[in-house]
Amino acid sequence: MLVLREGPAKLTKASVEAAWRRRGTGQRLVIGDSECRGLALVTNPTGQTWRFDFKPRGLDPATGRRFPSQSVTIGTPESHSVDDARTAAGALKARTKAGSDPNAERKAARAAVLAARQQAEADARAAREAELARAKEQAFTVRALIDLYADKHVAKLRPATRRDVLSRLRQHLAPIADTPAQQVGRRDVATVVDAAGLAGETTARRVRDYARAMWRWAAGRGSLPTGQDNPWASAPAPGRDKPRERALDADEVGLVWRAAGTLPSPYGPLVRFALLTLARREEVTDMTWGEVAADMSAWTQPGSRTKNGKPHLVHLSAPARDLLRQMSVDTQPGKLPPAEQRVFGIAGNRPVTTHSWVKRKLDTAIAAELAEADSEAVPAWVLHDFRRSGVTWLAGAGFAPHVADRLLNHVQGTIKGVAAIYQKGEFAAERKAALDAWGAHVLAAGEGGVVASNVARLEPARAAKAG
Repeated sequence: MLVLREGPAKLTKASVEAAWRRRGTGQRLVIGDSECRGLALVTNPTGQTWRFDFKPRGLDPATGRRFPSQSVTIGTPESHSVDDARTAAGALKARTKAGSDPNAERKAARAAVLAARQQAEADARAAREAELARAKEQAFTVRALIDLYADKHVAKLRPATRRDVLSRLRQHLAPIADTPAQQVGRRDVATVVDAAGLAGETTARRVRDYARAMWRWAAGRGSLPTGQDNPWASAPAPGRDKPRERALDADEVGLVWRAAGTLPSPYGPLVRFALLTLARREEVTDMTWGEVAADMSAWTQPGSRTKNGKPHLVHLSAPARDLLRQMSVDTQPGKLPPAEQRVFGIAGNRPVTTHSWVKRKLDTAIAAELAEADSEAVPAWVLHDFRRSGVTWLAGAGFAPHVADRLLNHVQGTIKGVAAIYQKGEFAAERKAALDAWGAHVLAAGEGGVVASNVARLEPARAAKAG
């Protein structure tokens, strides 16, 4: 752009207007003011401004010379009259003589304004994020945590464990279900554990342990703050788990067998089958016909349902096969039931879950038989005692402990450490003989008879040897 310089001349309102009329395309007209040194009117094709030219005081440390001339814009003729422009220029001249740098000051002021604006935007953004975090925290309730835990973790557990974990969590954490999970504190934990304790110490311990594991899992995956204390970790343990030692003797096995015979199908047969196979309760309730050999000689439990995650072959004794044949006739007369159908399922192919009702019915039938015989009541027992009762009897009948371990699908039993690494035998023949012997014992006990004569009882021999 071509720059034309005039003056200095005394600038007036009329000369300012005349300069605007004289403006040319592609030209810049600069007129200095004789009344205020350094003040100039700059007329561009697009508009006019007041400019103040000055030289900063001192020397440039980089070159050792005086700083070059600089300019600072004061305003426009619309915002500043000639007198206003001279007043502003006089103030700037005084500041430059005092060592100030108007451009640097303006730059610093603009930077301060920009920084303040950016800080305000950052504060607003942080406030929005905090609000979103609070909303998210409020939405992530204990109920939402349980649902997430059920979907992402519990779904991978064994069916029995899955049912137990979710039923206890949903039932006993219901009072705090709508509380944000992040806000659950020790007082909430104490309230839940105390209430669960009304159903028994075991229930209270399970609820505390399951909830503690769920909180730890959520923190590990980032669903809860990792630095936050687990409120369930410090909750006192309500009592202690006591290992059960109950083993049913022959008379008690007979009572259970006969009591199960009074229950309708599939409940009675389910109890009898669990007693004969020494399988876990849930392994039997989820058993399908596809897991049973065509000749009903064996039952293969899939690893997805066993406690140790390994498939397990269960030999079926004659009484167990008879039960299955009867169940197949009851469910599918004339042909084997579909592979996916549960052997002891109820309407809709659902598993039996009313175990408490089944146990009460058994206890009622046993109590009636004992009352008729004027006998003492049977000490407390549970269905899981079948497994201990079976291996206890088998040990007395001369079967080796490692056979019982494999029969119960215990990977860590009497064979441990280095021996367990190298000993991979399944002892199938021995397990078959053991369950056949146990089946004969159960059937004899149920009929009020004695143990089959071809099974050696070791207690008398051991007692004689000890004496």
